[in-house]
Amino acid sequence: MPVGIDDMAIYVPKLYIDYKDFAEARGIDPQKLEYGIGIKKMALADANQDPASMAANACMRLMKNNDLNPQDIGRIYVATESGLDESKAMNSFVIGMLEQVYGESTLEHAGGIECKFACVSGSYALYDNTNWIRAGESNDKAAIVIVSDIAKYDIGSAGEYTQGAGAVALLIKENPRLLSFDEKVTSTIIKNEYDFYRPIGKETPLVNGLYSNLLYLIQVRKALETYKEKAIKSGIIKLGNDESIIDHIDYISVHLPYRRMGEKALAYLLRHEWRHLSRWEDIISEIGTDEPLPKDPRGTIESILADTDFMKADEKFRREFMKTKHYKEIFDSKMSSSLQASAVIGNLYTASMYMGLRSLLEFEFLKGVDLFNKRIGFGSYGSGCSAMVFSGVIQENYKDLVKRMNLEKDIGQRTKISIKDYEILHKNTRKYDEAFLNAEDEFILINIGGTTADRAGFREYCYAS
Repeated sequence: MPVGIDDMAIYVPKLYIDYKDFAEARGIDPQKLEYGIGIKKMALADANQDPASMAANACMRLMKNNDLNPQDIGRIYVATESGLDESKAMNSFVIGMLEQVYGESTLEHAGGIECKFACVSGSYALYDNTNWIRAGESNDKAAIVIVSDIAKYDIGSAGEYTQGAGAVALLIKENPRLLSFDEKVTSTIIKNEYDFYRPIGKETPLVNGLYSNLLYLIQVRKALETYKEKAIKSGIIKLGNDESIIDHIDYISVHLPYRRMGEKALAYLLRHEWRHLSRWEDIISEIGTDEPLPKDPRGTIESILADTDFMKADEKFRREFMKTKHYKEIFDSKMSSSLQASAVIGNLYTASMYMGLRSLLEFEFLKGVDLFNKRIGFGSYGSGCSAMVFSGVIQENYKDLVKRMNLEKDIGQRTKISIKDYEILHKNTRKYDEAFLNAEDEFILINIGGTTADRAGFREYCYAS
């Protein structure tokens, strides 16, 4: 029995900061943000919003869109790296909010946990719940996986340009209408790294940017190698002479800390897959120079990054490679649509790749492309670090769902705020009862803590109708 994504719903906060205002305030060229990083708007959580309320809002939309009752749901998982408590799982907050609408104890049977492994944790949650259903443990109930995060970096840091906020809720069940996951091909890579981490008690992460970006590329490539072996062994893909595994994947959705990183990831994977194929001669001829090699090709990431001559030459080669007709053809046909949402929302950590999937489906459908039976390859990455590569096939009834997808409508009317107000939000000096916008038909945070020690950190929410 096929298992996969039956439907999906999103929630994006309605506050945003415009890239031009941001660039002016930081004294940088706006084109660096628009073209160098690929961002036009960054979604910001209001003072009365947090990752739990966003997760509940996305889940509520998913349930309403599909006329789901609590008894239809067997599991609710939340994947996030914006945890609110060192012990209490975020899905318990979400269930508490949902029960304000559906009734007390109506979801007490819906087991689940909060999953954490940076940005890859949503993929692990998806994999776990897919196998829960495949194993026959679901008693014909569906699972909901919610990915929800607030990407926040220190003011003035390089990462400040890559912030965002939002949540995606995914309905997982048998005979899905949208996408069925390929079996026995999911591949993972894991390693102990400190490319990006957030110590307990610190609100913003510590980031080794260049190291983390290169690690992301290397680990996804390693996971792709394992995926290739499994896909060929299982028979879902048969490689012909002079073919790449990517030739057999119709669309590609990867982790998107920012739009440009998705483009770079595709370039890295294609270079790895193509450099031993005959088409590489045409590519080298078009670029006009050979691909550079580091002094120590088998060296560590640190040694490669320290090889400054190579890094400069490789960056130049990458830029030229991305101008070639071979790269452009693959990018335009297999990835470009998945990057549209990222440009107007920003980084969503665990939710970024799944917002990319949502974007891919909507914007390819608008092109008039028939998506039935197309295979999507996913390249998921989480710092610390782990990568997961898997795939799925779009199902026959996908149009019933995709035709109603409208990113602008689903986000709703947005309000641009000033740099001054953004910095107030960032510093948490605006309290939950001092929100910029009036909430309507959504869950919001209404109280934190209390007057006694046993209420410290106690979070209360309500549904604002």
